[in-house]
Amino acid sequence: MIPSHIFPRRLGAFPGAFRTLILAMLLLAGPSVGLAGAAEDPGSFRPREIVESGHRFFGSMSKGLALTVEEATRRWGEPNSYILGQEASGAIVGGVRYGEGTLYTRNAGQRRIYWQGPSIGFDVGGDGNRTMMLVYNLPGAGQIYRRFGGVDGSAYLVGGFGMTAATSDGIVVVPIRTGVGARLGINVGYLKFTKQPTWNPF
Repeated sequence: MIPSHIFPRRLGAFPGAFRTLILAMLLLAGPSVGLAGAAEDPGSFRPREIVESGHRFFGSMSKGLALTVEEATRRWGEPNSYILGQEASGAIVGGVRYGEGTLYTRNAGQRRIYWQGPSIGFDVGGDGNRTMMLVYNLPGAGQIYRRFGGVDGSAYLVGGFGMTAATSDGIVVVPIRTGVGARLGINVGYLKFTKQPTWNPF
């Protein structure tokens, strides 16, 4: 309901039909402005921003990246942080992954970050590749330093890009990897983020 002080007494000078029209227009405009404001989250990154950053990072204008980011947005919405980095991994039933990169946030700027993680399953091979990780529901940059377990049914592969997901206490991390390095084998494991590099994947 719009407060009475918004409508000065001068409205009384207008004919009744015109006053009714003005009131109706203001009532219709009010809710629409509020809804538009609610839809905007200044702390999140738009899909277009993510894709443009990914294109510069991966050095490719691949349609596959756009489709992968679109799928992630459909599932989890807009991320409020993301990571760009490089990693290496290998597996013979049991495997391990090491990576390092930069965490980007709206409010806390950028910071260096490292990750490690073991895996076990029907996943054989090795790879080294660039990685983008979308991060959802991160309360603060310091909350990233923890272990994230895999999400069932999160594997997705299109146009040379592979996507999986891991979660912890409502925070979701979605790694997007290129080429064969996606290694979407059947495996279970986790990612552990740290402030300093370490050889201990556990």
